[in-house]
Amino acid sequence: MKRRQLLNASMGAAATLSLPTIGRGQGLKTIHFVPQSDLALLDPVFNTALVTRNHGFLVFDQLYGLDEGLQPQPQMVEGHVIEDGGRTWKMTLRAGLMFHDGTPVLARDAVASIVRWAKNDPFGQNVMAVTDELSALSDRVFQFRLKKPFPLLPVALAKPSSYCPVMPERLAKTASNVQVTEMVGSGPFRFVANERLAGSRAVYQKFDGYVPRPSGTPSFASGPKIVYVDRVEWHTIPDGATAAAALQRGEVDWWEQPTPDLLPLLRKSGEIAVEAKEIGGSMSMIRFNHLQPPFDNPAIRRAFFPGIKQTDYMTAVMGEDRSLWNDRCGFFLPGGPLSTDAGLETMAGAPDFEKVKANLKAAGYKGERVVFVVPSDIPSLNAMSEIAADMFRRVGINLDYQASDWGSVAPRLANKEGLDKGGWSVWCNNIPGIIAVTPATQSYIRGIGRAGTYGWPESAKLEALRSSFLDAETPEEQKRITRELQLQAFEDVPYVPLGAYTQPIAYRKSLSGIRRSFPVFYNVKKN
Repeated sequence: MKRRQLLNASMGAAATLSLPTIGRGQGLKTIHFVPQSDLALLDPVFNTALVTRNHGFLVFDQLYGLDEGLQPQPQMVEGHVIEDGGRTWKMTLRAGLMFHDGTPVLARDAVASIVRWAKNDPFGQNVMAVTDELSALSDRVFQFRLKKPFPLLPVALAKPSSYCPVMPERLAKTASNVQVTEMVGSGPFRFVANERLAGSRAVYQKFDGYVPRPSGTPSFASGPKIVYVDRVEWHTIPDGATAAAALQRGEVDWWEQPTPDLLPLLRKSGEIAVEAKEIGGSMSMIRFNHLQPPFDNPAIRRAFFPGIKQTDYMTAVMGEDRSLWNDRCGFFLPGGPLSTDAGLETMAGAPDFEKVKANLKAAGYKGERVVFVVPSDIPSLNAMSEIAADMFRRVGINLDYQASDWGSVAPRLANKEGLDKGGWSVWCNNIPGIIAVTPATQSYIRGIGRAGTYGWPESAKLEALRSSFLDAETPEEQKRITRELQLQAFEDVPYVPLGAYTQPIAYRKSLSGIRRSFPVFYNVKKN
């Protein structure tokens, strides 16, 4: 049965799935939202999945937030004072900030939150490496004493992904490799834990104690965060046709990732808007586990480049509309101020699987089992995984293709053990393009091994180039170093880039005020 036929057949199924849960929000102004996948993990420090990030932005606020020009703006802080030639930063929290449990947000909460975040985040690790002391001076003022000037400090604290969520000190003292499950946040919405249904629903309620910034213009993750609705309900609907039917019938208001084959149908509706909102879109990759054979061998990682045609992956993810994707993508956001074509010739032309076979033989591949973990309920990752798996099979990889739901894949990705202990070898992933605008925030080309993010590449050369970038004094020098970084990345292969794309959202026109951002629910009105 074709998807459009399935759409018509699933109208009744959508009603059956949706109505009982939506009924909980009756009498309240509620946004019903279909996320990209189920919310498997709650802690945005413990897990950097985008669905967890989106959840985190409802529950936890930031000290600084990026505006649409990608400049950091004070968010929870009132402002900062820089002293001692850039070596001392004093940051003052806004008055009246409160956690969801009714306790005030204090400087010591901010300090503990930064320390916990920095243990997991590569950019945060840079911050702490130049920090002599981070301390609370009073209830509202905390201070960084630095070893040397670090002008990118607000940029680090304003990261929109793998970000620094402010939580109470008692929770922030949780080890960074242990998930915080008690959702006491500082953000505009409160997580309603007793209404959570794993695999089906997550619920958020307006937090009346939240104090928005008193001035400024809402822009991306900065400015006043004003809540106009009572509740936000996330409804997990893995089947695209069922989600589209629910949106058409008005049972849901907003679908985060409509599948490309259904976009023309949704655009025909006079009650539904289809728009690309996220700044920077997404960048796709094949991510290797560098700790385990065979992908601990850089020559084996490099062997696959002749088998990659980014057009094939982007078409599978977003269809034939080339305005939605870019198949000339390296390790930095195409069209960004530091984007470069350096090294892209390694993936030029049609896939040459015979060349890949020869490369693998020369590199010493000995038929080691490769465990490919695939979240089958995330359409974009599933589509990329199928193409990558076909390549692996064609070139003789001993492939163990393990498809399951995101709730099973997400916790497994943190496993650094061998395959006999539940580890993994490779997976396909998307990262927000916004983090790849600059080497400072592009955490997926870091070469810090086990201290880095899933995959754990280690490369002294990549790290040395990144350090040079952070010390660069001119835009021209930054561009030169970024080019060298990309060329080195094609040698070390922290991952194989598969392209960049912009995912449209679909929402009913009864909603207004949706930002140019990933899904955030403050400043959104429902008529």
